[in-house]
Amino acid sequence: MSSSDIFIGETIGTALLILLGAGVVAAVTLKASKARGAGWVAITLGWGFAVMTAVYVSAPLSGAHLNPAVTLALTIEDGKWSDLPIYWGGQVLGAMIGAVLTWVAYYGQFQAHLTDREIVGEPVPKADKALEARERGAGPVLGIFSTGPEVRNVWMNLATEIIGTFVLLIAILTQGLNDNGNGLSILGGLITAFVVVAIGLSLGGPTGYAINPARDLGPRIVHALLPLPNKGGSDWSYAWIPVVGPLIGAAAAAGLFNAAFPH
Repeated sequence: MSSSDIFIGETIGTALLILLGAGVVAAVTLKASKARGAGWVAITLGWGFAVMTAVYVSAPLSGAHLNPAVTLALTIEDGKWSDLPIYWGGQVLGAMIGAVLTWVAYYGQFQAHLTDREIVGEPVPKADKALEARERGAGPVLGIFSTGPEVRNVWMNLATEIIGTFVLLIAILTQGLNDNGNGLSILGGLITAFVVVAIGLSLGGPTGYAINPARDLGPRIVHALLPLPNKGGSDWSYAWIPVVGPLIGAAAAAGLFNAAFPH
């Protein structure tokens, strides 16, 4: 496959992944959404179906990595490093596009949510140091775009992301790749969707299970740039954890796979 196929496939696939994944979080979270309050099970199922849809759309072009951690693990496994930057570039760009499309689809709900005094509170003078601190932390809709911890502890949060991504990657590596060896098989796309649901239900509680650096970083950048009223901060002090943790988990899964599994 060509470099352009890889880049286009990963951009389209990751955009769909984030549109549907962030979309279900927006549906459950935002005021004036028909699905508001549907809960964690709806979110985990939505993300699982988002993975399945994105895999089947992008697989013919790029092998449907859709995740820098997946690309890293597959690269460690097969030793082909030249395409890694192309995959990563398409994934981050696609994640940003998906986040923007989520904002467009839920524009009215974002406006209603972020102008509701019960949700965002009373305006506070800019000089107030408490406001400055709040703006550095997570804003009221950041969870639609990116992940965040329920209990903020660096090593605990990092460990959760490492473990969750390790589960994802060892499941992908052990189920086998497509005939070209560059991504998931047709059945593998469905299996991986169920694995993502399982990770969300079992391991998603502490940090929101990013398990994908592009999925977290791209939409976080978009959150910082979008003209959302009263959006609060993008929590950049936490942003490195859902990037570094999944990459460590992916490398560990690839290492174990190469050492312990016949292939």
